[in-house]
Amino acid sequence: MSPIKELLLAAIATAPESVLEKTLNYLESELKSSNTAIPEVEPILRNSKAKDLLKFAGTWQGEDFEECLQQVESFTLESWI
Repeated sequence: MSPIKELLLAAIATAPESVLEKTLNYLESELKSSNTAIPEVEPILRNSKAKDLLKFAGTWQGEDFEECLQQVESFTLESWI
């Protein structure tokens, strides 16, 4: 076992539940973000076709996707005018 794992296990043995919960949340978020690399794509030039936008499918950046989606779903033409 690596020294860092030994140190982590020793710290886990004495840490309160609140710290363990925060640590686990952080670790899971780091593992998730490291597994979802965003592909690099070339910028779209003006007058490009809609099919060119497909290069960007699945490349959302940020943590606010659900919030933005809710805003789009709640949008009405009347609220914009």
